[in-house]
Amino acid sequence: MSTRHIRVLAVDDHSLLRDGIAKLLAAQPDMELIAEASNGREAIEQFRIHKPDVILMDLQMPEVNGVDAIVAICGEFPRARIIVLTTYTGDVQVLRALKAGARGYLLKNLLRKELLDTIRLVHAGQKRIPPDVATELAEHATDESLSEREIEVLRLISGGNANKEIGARLSITEETVKGHVKNILSKLGANDRTHAVTLGLKRGIIEL
Repeated sequence: MSTRHIRVLAVDDHSLLRDGIAKLLAAQPDMELIAEASNGREAIEQFRIHKPDVILMDLQMPEVNGVDAIVAICGEFPRARIIVLTTYTGDVQVLRALKAGARGYLLKNLLRKELLDTIRLVHAGQKRIPPDVATELAEHATDESLSEREIEVLRLISGGNANKEIGARLSITEETVKGHVKNILSKLGANDRTHAVTLGLKRGIIEL
């Protein structure tokens, strides 16, 4: 039986989290942390150099975010095994990562408990999504998604812009903006604009 280590690349913009991962992996006889990166651009570079067996990828990072890095890496290396590490359970965020090519999704508060098992499972070719994240996905599976334009409008609402300002920014009439806002509230099941922004952030549709 092969005793070859699972070679891991850790990508996160917080060095403390990477240090924690390094300590966890150092205690495992079958794992080895071979490289680290603090943003998506570095992640792509490090993957090309080291060709790790498994990547642990944060989503919110400077320069290049996690999803864009996953798209780039999987475009070049379709067999890459990527586990997303995040604090976000939002269904839209999860779907985006999985569609980009991630094979595992792990919440950072579960690292100590589940990281090692998740690495072994994904390395063995399986997929891993925590139950509460799977529940969130199932809950919104039949929801009608927002259009690109509606997401733009919601993003501008979150920045405190009134309909008139949004119209000017997007070169559309105030009436058209009102129509978009009505659709956004309906699709998200929101009571008002503030509620729509809260739901948009929670589900990962927009980011602050």
